[in-house]
Amino acid sequence: MTGKDTAMLGQLSGVVGAMDLLGTFVFGLSGAMLAVRRDLDLFGILVLSLVAATAGGAVRDVLIGATPAAFLIDQRYFLAALLAGVVVFAAHAPIERMTRPVMVLDALGLGLFAVTGAQKALAYDLGSMGAVWIGVLTACGGGALRDVLVAEVPRVLREEIYALAALLGALVVVLGHWAGWPAGATAVVGAMLASAWRIVGVYRGWQVPRARRR
Repeated sequence: MTGKDTAMLGQLSGVVGAMDLLGTFVFGLSGAMLAVRRDLDLFGILVLSLVAATAGGAVRDVLIGATPAAFLIDQRYFLAALLAGVVVFAAHAPIERMTRPVMVLDALGLGLFAVTGAQKALAYDLGSMGAVWIGVLTACGGGALRDVLVAEVPRVLREEIYALAALLGALVVVLGHWAGWPAGATAVVGAMLASAWRIVGVYRGWQVPRARRR
C-alpha cells in the first residue's frame, strides 16, 4: 500500500469510514431483499447482496486509482455484505412487512455511498466536479448492477429522483470541503439529506420532466 493510500485511509477513518461500512451493509440488505422477492436461493441472495454492496465502491476505486478496490483489501466489506445476506435470509419476513423495505434501504445506502464516494475522491485530490461525479457513481453503481442481474431496468434510469438525491449528497460534501467544515459532520448531513430527498420524492411522486412523445 502506498503512502497516498495510507493518507487516504487516515482521512476516511472515524465517522466517514463507519458510514462507508454501514452503507455496504445497508445496500447488501437491499440486494438481498430484492433476491428474496425474486425467489432466489441462498446462493443467489448472497451474490445479489455482495453485488449491491460492493460494485459501486469497486468502480469508484478503479476510477480514482485506489487499487486494489477497498473491498478486496479490507475483509470487513465482504463480511458486512455477507452478513446482510444472511440476516435477510433468516429474517426476511419481518423486514418485508415494513413499508417499501427495499426502497427505504436503498435510499439509506444511496445517501451513505454518495457522501463517502465524494469524500474518497476529494482525498485523492480530484476536483469538485470529479468528486461529485464519483459520489453519484458510487451511490448508483451497485444498485444498477443489482437490478440488471434480476432483469429489471435500473432505478437510476427510470426514477430520476434517484440520481438527483445522490447528486445532492455529493454536493454537500464538496461544499463542506470548500467551506472547511468537519468531514464527519458534513458526511452525516449529506447522507441524511440525500436519503430523505429520495424517500420523500418516492412518496410524493416527484419526477424530472420527460420528453413528450406523440
